[in-house]
Amino acid sequence: MTSILTNIAAMSALQTLRGIASDMESTQSRVSSGLRVGTASDNAAYWSIATTMRSDNGALSAVQDALGLGAAKVDTAYSAMESAIDVVTEIKNKLVAASEPGVDKSKVQEEITQLQSQLKSIASSASFSGENWLQAEIGGTQNATTGIIQAGTEITKQLVGSFIRDSDGNVTVKSINVVLDEQNVLFDLSGGRGGLLDANALNGYRAINFDDGTTNHKEYFGKINTSAIYSTTAQWKDIGGGVFMKGDTNGVYSSGSNGTYMIKVGGAYIDAVYTTKGYDFSAGATATGGIKYASDISVSDLDITKLEDYRDSSGVSYLGLGTKATDEDIMAALTSFVDGQLEAMNSGAAKLGAVAKRLEMQSDFVSKLTDSIDKGVGRLVDADMNEESTRLKALQTQQQLAIQSLSIANSDSQNILSLFRQ
Repeated sequence: MTSILTNIAAMSALQTLRGIASDMESTQSRVSSGLRVGTASDNAAYWSIATTMRSDNGALSAVQDALGLGAAKVDTAYSAMESAIDVVTEIKNKLVAASEPGVDKSKVQEEITQLQSQLKSIASSASFSGENWLQAEIGGTQNATTGIIQAGTEITKQLVGSFIRDSDGNVTVKSINVVLDEQNVLFDLSGGRGGLLDANALNGYRAINFDDGTTNHKEYFGKINTSAIYSTTAQWKDIGGGVFMKGDTNGVYSSGSNGTYMIKVGGAYIDAVYTTKGYDFSAGATATGGIKYASDISVSDLDITKLEDYRDSSGVSYLGLGTKATDEDIMAALTSFVDGQLEAMNSGAAKLGAVAKRLEMQSDFVSKLTDSIDKGVGRLVDADMNEESTRLKALQTQQQLAIQSLSIANSDSQNILSLFRQ
């Protein structure tokens, strides 16, 4: 039926044109934005996932910044620790040089004093963002069981390490903990002498490894024998390896299990016994409590011009070597003490290096994780530009054809006029 009131063909053509226009608008939006899912109305599920993951990526970006800040703190502490190790090594070298007979110890001490000042300068300068990990108030205190000085209030530094969202949608920020205690702090600002450089030397004891016959070697503190080596009723012979064998005044020595022995450790003599495995510290010489410390004999305080003070049993700086200890033995004790602190510093630097490596690895992981999330979100919501450009070209062609079709349909009503012409 042909009607001038209802043009069904034109209505159909117009509907088709509207559909093509809508598709073109959607395609043009994808082309201009590069997104297949730009709003929730495009695909609510994908849009929700993409929005959440973009938010998480922002948090990961903040984590990476925090990792960079943490790495800077660790690097600062590590660099300062390395410098301090170099200085303490030089102090040890000076002590070895001063042990030579005829060396003017006062001249060497002038150099050591300058090195000690440098240590304090290094520790006080090792600060980043207001934090100094090499000097802190760790509250050094003597352990009631072992007697050794340790941190009474160790400090835990937390570095942001990761951002996690679990399957239930719960989020967690994980941290990397660095403990500051007597193993890595150089100066204890609490006054407790728990730092590596302000800890004092032992008075009358030496850290030793003792085999009790039933377990592996354990570390104990052997009590120094201050009288036997100086006895006028006996002679002592060095039989190698720091082991001394006792003999009578006639030079007759008893060997094997019948002999009496001492082992020299850091300028001090500790009772020993003969075993089938060799010479070992005697059980009677071991102790795990009652440890004493001398005063003012830390790495940052020692003074080789005060050997008499270190030999004076009534003074606070007494090393516990006995009043008859030779200058050689006292210098050996000081050198051994500094070397022990140097080893502890090396261990502390190794721990800082391990943390620095972990932070570096975590930073690389977060960077890769961020890239992976970006790729995943892209697969969900990014538009395929090759496909969209092809679709846009096809829609443009369809639009032109729809317009032509509408024009033809609109011309049908004009054709009705020819039916009424004379």
